[in-house]
Order: sequence, then structure tokens, then C-alpha cells
Amino acid sequence: MKTLDRKGNRLFIVLSGFFLTNALVAEFVGTKIFALEPTLGMAPYQWSLLGVSGTLNFTAGVLLWPFVFILTDTINEYFGVRGVQWISWVVVVFISYAFFAAYATIALTPATFWVAANAALGVPDIQLAFAQIFGQGMWTIVGSIVAFMLGQLIDVAIFHRIRRVTGERFVWFRATASTAVSQLIDSFVVLYIAFVWGPQKWPMAQFLAVGTVNYLYKLLCAIALIPLLYLGRAAIERYLGPREAERLRNEAST
Repeated sequence: MKTLDRKGNRLFIVLSGFFLTNALVAEFVGTKIFALEPTLGMAPYQWSLLGVSGTLNFTAGVLLWPFVFILTDTINEYFGVRGVQWISWVVVVFISYAFFAAYATIALTPATFWVAANAALGVPDIQLAFAQIFGQGMWTIVGSIVAFMLGQLIDVAIFHRIRRVTGERFVWFRATASTAVSQLIDSFVVLYIAFVWGPQKWPMAQFLAVGTVNYLYKLLCAIALIPLLYLGRAAIERYLGPREAERLRNEAST
């Protein structure tokens, strides 16, 4: 049987494609910081923690990362540890390549007419805007990549340990528990590398407060998306058929 004739292989390609796309886009749109309350039409909520206060502001990347969590657990369910680890390393390589490409394009001298045309549209320095959007700081890039990989390795390990105990039951529990622990590590590692270890030198109270708020947001999103996990699982089972789905789950569990 040809490789692409097998439904399991096609499923892995599609899931990996969505996984890679979400992770890559999340990295680039993450340069935008949005205010959650006005976006939802609500009055600003002033949180206070460890002597640090602020409103609910997040990077735009948080809109996409919860889907990465769901895809991680779905790939884990049908393709196991090796499947998640393989696509995670591919994502790291592609993100690194994408940032290298972004820095290379920033270094190109902008065309005069391009600058002038955008100035007429209300963007006085399009080259600076381009550099600000695509040229994330090196500490942010390193922190994001390290945190992502650590989170993935922890997620897959916890997911399978719970699966050995629960079997095919409690999909929601192993998905939520693995995400809860992995994102606890991810949320604080990226902030520590980017803003404490990096040039900004955040005080520890600010690091812990912002990290906690970000983590709670990710955890709430992961819980809210549990129905999507079940919908995705049902669609996959229908596509694969019971025999192929069971074969993949058995291989993944071992």
C-alpha cells in the first residue's frame, strides 16, 4: 500500500500541518499585545498580585496556542510519544528558520516608492513598522523556543503516564492535566528567559505575577476547549473507522 493511501498517514500529515501552522503563526502575531476586557466590551479589570497590578493584557499568540495544546493531545492519542516529539522538533527547526528569514528581510533596503506609498496611507515609516512586527528580540525568540520544547516533552510524558492508569477513559482528564503542568513550566520559562534573564531584568515579583496571570488564562482556555477535543476525536474516529483508529491508539499507547 502506498504511503499516502493509508488514512493514518494522511491524518498525521494534516494534524502536523495544523500544529506547525498554529505554532508558527502564534510566534509572529505574538508581537501584538491586546487588552482582553475592551476586546470583549468589558470594563478594565485591575488585578493585583504580589504587589504588582495591571489590566488583562496578553500577546495575540494566546489565541492560537490553546489549539496547539489540543493538537498535541490529539497527536499523542493516535501517534504516541514519537509522533509528538518528532513534530515538536520539526516546529522548532521551522520557527528558527522563519525568524532567520524575517531578520534577513528586515536587513533589505526598502524601496523608496514603497515607503512613500505607505506614508500616504498613514504609516510614516513602514520599514520601522515592518522591523518592529517581524523582528522579535533574540531573548524572546530563545525563551519561546526553549519553553515550547520543554512544555511539549513534559506534556507528552504526563499524558502517557495518566493513560497507562486510565486506559481509554477520561480523555478530558489526561488532556487537561498534561496541559496544566506543561503550561505551568512554559509560561514561566519564556518570561524568565525573555524578561528576567534578558536585558530588561524584571524584578521577581513582576515575573511571578505576570507569569501567574498568563498561566491562569492558558489553563482556562484549555478547559474551555475540552469539547473541541472530543469533537476532533469523534471526527477522526469517523474518518479512520473503528479498526484503524483502535490500531493507532494501541500503537500509540505502547
